Amino acid sequence: MTARSFDVPTSEPPPMTSQPSAAELAKLEEELDPEMQFRKVPHGTALIIGGLLLALSAFHYYTAGFGLLRETTHRGIHLAFVLGLIFLVFSARKSQSAIVHPSTLLRPGGVPLYDWVFAVAVAVSSLYVPWIFEDMVFRVGNPSTLDVAMGTITIVLMIEATRRAIGWGLPLIALFAMTYAIFGTWFPGIFLHPGASWSNLVNHLYLTSQGVYGVALGVVATYVFHFVLFGVLATRIGLGRLFLGVAAAVAGRFAGGPAKVSIFGSALFGMISGSSVANTVTVGSLTIPMMIRLGYRRHFAAAVESTAATGGQITPPIMGAAAFLMVEFLNLPYASIVIAAIIPAFMHFYGVLMQVHFEARKNGMKGMTDADAPKLSEVFARDWPTIAPLFALIMVLFTGYTPYLAAFWGITGCMLVGLAQHRAASALVFALAIGIAAPTEFLRVPGVNFAFTAAAFLIMAHGVLMKSAEGRKRVDDMIDAFILGAKYAIGVGAAAATVGIIVGVVTLTGVGFKISWIVTSLADQWARGVSGLIPFFPFDLKSATLFFTLLLTGLVCILLGCGVPTTANYIIMVTVAAPALGMLGVNPLVAHFFVFYYGVLADITPPVAIAAYAGASMAGADPFKTGNTAFRLALGKVLVPFVFVFSPSMLIMAPGFTWTELVGSTASCIASITLLSAAFAGWFLAPLAMWERLLIALAALPMILATPTSVLIGLALASPVLLRQVVARKSTVEPA
Repeated sequence: MTARSFDVPTSEPPPMTSQPSAAELAKLEEELDPEMQFRKVPHGTALIIGGLLLALSAFHYYTAGFGLLRETTHRGIHLAFVLGLIFLVFSARKSQSAIVHPSTLLRPGGVPLYDWVFAVAVAVSSLYVPWIFEDMVFRVGNPSTLDVAMGTITIVLMIEATRRAIGWGLPLIALFAMTYAIFGTWFPGIFLHPGASWSNLVNHLYLTSQGVYGVALGVVATYVFHFVLFGVLATRIGLGRLFLGVAAAVAGRFAGGPAKVSIFGSALFGMISGSSVANTVTVGSLTIPMMIRLGYRRHFAAAVESTAATGGQITPPIMGAAAFLMVEFLNLPYASIVIAAIIPAFMHFYGVLMQVHFEARKNGMKGMTDADAPKLSEVFARDWPTIAPLFALIMVLFTGYTPYLAAFWGITGCMLVGLAQHRAASALVFALAIGIAAPTEFLRVPGVNFAFTAAAFLIMAHGVLMKSAEGRKRVDDMIDAFILGAKYAIGVGAAAATVGIIVGVVTLTGVGFKISWIVTSLADQWARGVSGLIPFFPFDLKSATLFFTLLLTGLVCILLGCGVPTTANYIIMVTVAAPALGMLGVNPLVAHFFVFYYGVLADITPPVAIAAYAGASMAGADPFKTGNTAFRLALGKVLVPFVFVFSPSMLIMAPGFTWTELVGSTASCIASITLLSAAFAGWFLAPLAMWERLLIALAALPMILATPTSVLIGLALASPVLLRQVVARKSTVEPA
C-alpha cells in the first residue's frame, strides 16, 4: 500500500466511534510497522504456528494466575518459544514475507528447511540452561564443551532472530559489544582491558544471570508479555472504541476538534497500549482524515497523531515495557512508578494540545458538528461494559498484588466481557474487583484464586452456549487475540534477550563507568567554558555540569533510538548513562525516568521516526517533514525531563518530595510550555509578530529551571508581549 492510498476521500468522514475492524487495524499495522511484517504461510503451517503462539500466551496466562515457575525455568521456556517462533513467523528477508511458498522438500510447509532447523536448535539450546540448573554452581566459571556449544548456538541464533524481528540496529550493537569484550587489548586509552576468550564470554553471557537470562528477559517474561496481551484483548472487546468515543464527545466540538480528539483519544488509548505505531494506526485511522478535511496540513495532521500516540508508552497505568523494567532495576512497587509518571505524562499531552489549539485559533478552524461528535451519555450507554477489565486490573494492581496477577485478572475480565453476557459479565468484573480490593489478602487464601477462575470460565462457557453461532465467533475472536498478542510480544522478547549481551559485556569489562567518567568530564569542561564566557550564566558549576551531562545523555538516547526499540534503548542507557547522572547526585528514579523519556522521543525523531512515518503514510504526507513537526510538537516531552531532574518533586515518589516544589515546578512548566507553544504557532490571544514570538520563546527557557528567580525573569521578559496580546484581543474579532 502506498502512502497516497490513505489520501482523504471526498465522501463524508465516518462518525468518530466507527472504529475500523480488528482485521483492518492489523493490516494497517503490518504495512506500517516493520516489526509486524509477518511471514505468509499456507493454511496448514499457519495452524501449527498459531497453535504455538496460542500455547505461549496460554503459558503466560496460566503462570500469572497460578504461580510462576522457577526463575531460570520460566525465562528459559519463554526464550525457547520466542526465538523458535521468530524463525517461523519472520522471513530472513522482508521481501519474502508477503509471498506464500508451496510446500516442498527443502521448504516444508512453505517455510525454508533451515528455519525449521534453527527454530528447533535455538529452542533446545534455550532450554539447556534450565535443564542443567541443579549443576549450575559447578559450571559457572568452568563451562564444558557442550555448555559452550549450546551457548554459542543460543547467542548466534538469538542475534539473527532479533535482526529478523526488529532490524539491524540492536544486533550490530551487540556484535560490537562482543568484539570489544574479546579484543579489549586492541582498544586505545581508557577503553583498554585484558580481553576475554570466547569460552569465558559465553560463560558470562549464557550461564550467569548477568547476560541473556538477566533482568531484561525476566521482566518481559514476567510482566510485559501479560500487559501486551491485555492490551490486545481490551482493544478487541471494544475498549478502544469507548476511549475514542469519550475523546470525541469531550473535545470534538472545540476549535480544531479532530486534532484535540486525536490527543485525548491517544492519551486514553495509551492506557492499554504501549506501542506508538499501534496507537497511531488505531486512533489515526479515524482522526487524520478528519483533521485534513478541517484544514490542517497533511504533515501537521500526521505529526499531531504520531506525537500524541508516543505518549502511550508514558501514560499510566500500563505504559511501555520500560516501566516494568524500572520495577526490577529500582526495586520499587509498580504503583510507585505509575504515580511518578502522572504529571510528566500530562505535560506531554498538554504541550501537544496547546500547539494544536493555537494552530486552530490562528487558522479559524471550527470544531466537529453534532452529527460527527457523539454525546458522552450515548457513548457510555453503549460501551461502558468494556471498561470493567481495566478497572479490575487497576484495582488489583493498587491493592498490593503483583503486576502479573493484576494482568491475569484484567485478561480474565476481557474474556468474561467478550464471551459472556456483555453487561452482566461486566457488572460481575466490577464486583470482583471491588471484592478483591477490600480484603487485601483475599486472593492469597489457598484455593480462592482457582475458585474465582473456575467460576469465570463456567460463566464464559455458559455465555458461549447461549449465543451459539455468535458465541463460537467470539471464541474464535478471543483465540485470534491470544495469537496476535504473542506475535506482538516475541519481538520485544528477542530484543530483551539481546540487550542482555550488551549488559553482560558492560559488567564483564567495566566499560560503563569509563563512559560515565568521559561524559561527566566533557560536561564539566563545557560548563567551565560557558560560565566563563557568559557573565550572567544562571547555573553554578555543579548545576551547569549536570545540565550538559543531561544534554549529552538525551542526545545519545535519541541517536541510539534510531535503530533500537525503546525498551532496549532504556536498558542500555540505564547501564551506561545512569551511573554518570548518579555521580552528579541525581536520584536513581529521576535518572531512569530521564533516559526513559528521551528513549521514547526516538519514535518521532528523524531520521528513523517510526511512529511519525506511520502517520505520514496514513496522511499521504512527507515523512521527514512530519518527523520534524512531530518533534516540535513533543516539546513537553523534551522539556519536562530537565524540569524533574532539577525539581524531583514533580515525580511525586522521588525522595525529598515537597508540595511547594511540586506546585511551583508544575506551574512553571505549564507556563513555559504555553509560551513556547504560542511562539511556535504564532498565536496567543491574537496573532504574534516575529519579535513577540522570539521574546516569549526566550522568556519560556528560564522557566524550565522552576526557581523563583528564573520564573520572575521569564515573566519580566514575557510581560510586554502578554500586555500587548490582551489589548490586541479586544480589537480583534476571534475566529468562531
